[in-house]
Amino acid sequence: MASIFTKIINGEIPGHIVAEDDGHIAILDINPNAKGHTLCIPKKEVNKLFDLTEEDYIDLMRFSRKVALALEKTVSCQRIGVSVIGLEVPHVHVHLIPLNSMEDARFLSKTSMSQDALAALAKEINANL
Repeated sequence: MASIFTKIINGEIPGHIVAEDDGHIAILDINPNAKGHTLCIPKKEVNKLFDLTEEDYIDLMRFSRKVALALEKTVSCQRIGVSVIGLEVPHVHVHLIPLNSMEDARFLSKTSMSQDALAALAKEINANL
């Protein structure tokens, strides 16, 4: 069964797309830790990060770096945190989280954003790529 990310990649369900290339997509997290919390996802559905080939792993990190640099230009923060947990969706994804404190990285506090605000932010981050 296709993951929720594969359904977004295939256009079956909506997602706020920040960036996309042949092998990856970056979308805003709909339940963000902070404004701008972005997920970088390989289009090829693989469950675990270290099950990616070395080449696919490096390509995902390269794509994530590009998105993180644009995110940092767009959202006011001290730095962009990176996390790969992978328990909530069985499809590799890299969390890019704008951080101003260690609490922002704990996945306990969430930020609420409207669909319109998410769409505008995705467009703004994309403009900074």
